[in-house]
Amino acid sequence: MPAPRAGEPQGQEDEQGRTGWAALLAGFGYRAPLRPTVAARLVPPMPDGPGVTPRQVPPSPVLLRAGIRLPDPLWAFLCRWAGWLGPLGVALFGGLLRFWHLGRPGGVIFDETYYAKDAYALWQHGYETNWADNANSQILGNPQVIPYKTDPAFIVHPPVGKWIIGVGEQLFGMHPLGWRFMVALLGTVSILMLARIARRLFRSTLLGCVAGLLLSVDGLHFVMSRTALLDLIVMFWILAAFGFLLLDRDRTRARIARLLDEVPDAARAHRMKLGLRPYRLAAGVCVGLACSTKWSGMYVAAFFGLLTVFWDLGARRVAGARRPVWTTLRRDTLPAFASVVLVSVVVYISSWSGWLASSTVPGKGGYGRDWAVGRHGLSSEFVSLPFLGKVRMPFQVDLSWVPEGLRALWHYHRQMYDFNVNLHSPHMYQSNPWSWLVLGRPVSFYYESPTFGQSGCRAGQCASEVLAIGTPLLWWAGLIGLVYCLYRWVLRRDWRAGAILCGLGAGLLPWFDYQARTIFLFYAVAFVPFVVLAATMLVGALIGPAGASYERRLVGGAAAGVLVLLIVWNFLYFYPLYTGQVIPMQDWRSRMWFVSWI
Repeated sequence: MPAPRAGEPQGQEDEQGRTGWAALLAGFGYRAPLRPTVAARLVPPMPDGPGVTPRQVPPSPVLLRAGIRLPDPLWAFLCRWAGWLGPLGVALFGGLLRFWHLGRPGGVIFDETYYAKDAYALWQHGYETNWADNANSQILGNPQVIPYKTDPAFIVHPPVGKWIIGVGEQLFGMHPLGWRFMVALLGTVSILMLARIARRLFRSTLLGCVAGLLLSVDGLHFVMSRTALLDLIVMFWILAAFGFLLLDRDRTRARIARLLDEVPDAARAHRMKLGLRPYRLAAGVCVGLACSTKWSGMYVAAFFGLLTVFWDLGARRVAGARRPVWTTLRRDTLPAFASVVLVSVVVYISSWSGWLASSTVPGKGGYGRDWAVGRHGLSSEFVSLPFLGKVRMPFQVDLSWVPEGLRALWHYHRQMYDFNVNLHSPHMYQSNPWSWLVLGRPVSFYYESPTFGQSGCRAGQCASEVLAIGTPLLWWAGLIGLVYCLYRWVLRRDWRAGAILCGLGAGLLPWFDYQARTIFLFYAVAFVPFVVLAATMLVGALIGPAGASYERRLVGGAAAGVLVLLIVWNFLYFYPLYTGQVIPMQDWRSRMWFVSWI
């Protein structure tokens, strides 16, 4: 046994053969944590499931104390499938909230005036068209008239989100329920997805259900799930991509653990190939669909591409690679780029198939489809780049060999980009991304002020509003959670915190380059799931680790429960403003907590 170091307490061995500081601390009840195996470090075990939960499960002591004893087969089934039953339960709850009176307000609210009609046109001709000025009143009239025209319209967003909105119109007709149906469905499914993602991220079914419940009662997610805009669809594909990358991480690291056979091996860690990674390819498809809904999704490709490379770097380091950075650059970077970036590019171009297949006869196909017909394909003299602005190219290239359709599509995209970056028209509800996390300036999608006897108003003056704002207590708790995540990532090297911050950065940081542009708080719905994950990680920290004392877990669990209940109450308090209910003006004013919310 080695001699004690200088300054270390001298003493006899204890019953386990420990000496010095180890024996002294053991006398006070300290037990050094067991170092996990390589397999456990690569893939921590899941809390429950068909492959984890035993077929015979002891009765719950909590239920027994309450005098409840479930049949053993039923209890075992519930324990084994809790990882699905819990998330499905919170998704059902969130879905009922979102589909209840989905057709109200019964008009065209905010930017639905663009996307509902563009969706209809896409399903009719494969490209967006112009509409009559009074189209909304005719569509909502009785009898209904759809004043559809075939001449192409200049639009500034890719088509996937509108194709999705159009599915509901094909199923239920051209009215509010029809154009909101698919968005509400994706909003509901995203609750289930987040609950499962959080369960895998935190290895806790309880925290997974907490995350799903918090997303169910977030006001911004709720409002956007009931409005036919594109931003919730972007959020859906971003969250799906994140979930697939998480599955890919676990699958790949499990394969590494099998190859290592529980022993770190520097040579094997350097040369091993990680094989086909279908989940990462699926993530690339989802990133492409996010980009094909709104261009803000393109930044996700960069953030998530780097995320999966850093995850591979960490896996090779745990496997024992002596030069993990070099090994990762050599073996993993290019496949990650192809899986996420190149796949998303292919998906994006494919999403324009309706426009590409339209006629090249002027006025008979999509907007600008005829631009390249008979035109030489000389490349542009200037190129507009994110962060760099307008950049002069050092030379020009003849690109006549590129198909006319792709050259016309590129020209169309230049026009779309110029419109988007130069959109500076003032709007009373525009906001700066610095204020989004604190909900500085929400957006009113719909507002009416009926008087007594009108629309069910029972006061002298009433208000009916659909306000796109997150549940305040949830967002403010999420902000504290993001600070906690930053601490966990920087000082504790917690990969989960880093993943949450990466998702938030993909949705938020790019907007700081467009602060002069007209932008709105509801764009933030793209990163709402990561605000919820940050709040959930904070809840987990309040509850405490599994090895904490009973008293610590009891107090922490009570504090976490109070926080969740307060968030649910806050959602219910603002519920009339999320659904356009007619309430007395005094009740409306009591919910305007800040002047900037009016």
